[in-house]
Amino acid sequence: MPDLSPCPLCDHSAGLFLAGDRSYYRCPVCLLVHVPPAQHLSASAERAVYDLHENEIDDAGYRGFLARVAEPLLAEVSPPAPVLDFGCGHGPALAAMMAEAGFRVRLYDPFYYPDPEALKVNYRIITATEVVEHLSRPGDELQRLWSLLEPGGWLGIMTKRQPPPEAFSRWHYLRDPTHVAFFHEETFRHLAAGWGAELRLPREDVALLRKPGRC
Repeated sequence: MPDLSPCPLCDHSAGLFLAGDRSYYRCPVCLLVHVPPAQHLSASAERAVYDLHENEIDDAGYRGFLARVAEPLLAEVSPPAPVLDFGCGHGPALAAMMAEAGFRVRLYDPFYYPDPEALKVNYRIITATEVVEHLSRPGDELQRLWSLLEPGGWLGIMTKRQPPPEAFSRWHYLRDPTHVAFFHEETFRHLAAGWGAELRLPREDVALLRKPGRC
């Protein structure tokens, strides 16, 4: 087991943080913790896990959960602005919520809505809910999403943030084999600094980043 692994968000050398069934490396710069690529699931095995999810578009509890990111975005942007729901899964409830509010919504998911044209246009809002923890190269993917935002637009991310180091090994997020990237509050501050973005952390699992400029 190597002592170092490149951080998939900022490319600095990350040191071994926790060893067990999987290895976890922590970046000293952005504080992202990641699982090395050799320990990631295959695409087919990953898809099999997602197929078991029971996230239905009309489920009131699921919509309430997604409102944690939707509500602060709706307070900042008015319809009919364009929205991308990135990594929407097979039950795109957030996209339905935004469409019902009057926004023009497009979907992208590499397994369920693999529409490359959706990644060639610009948006006022891009959402990634319970997505970034699954990304093998979160730095590249988030940079691509950032490039699609209009000036003044918002990137809304929902993911659980790391617990204190002494509690990390007991964290429930580690039990999902599709989770390979674990964000810290400082990870979002690192992204915001690099992009010159305004950062808001309205919830313990929500990060909003506003692109500089006027809409």
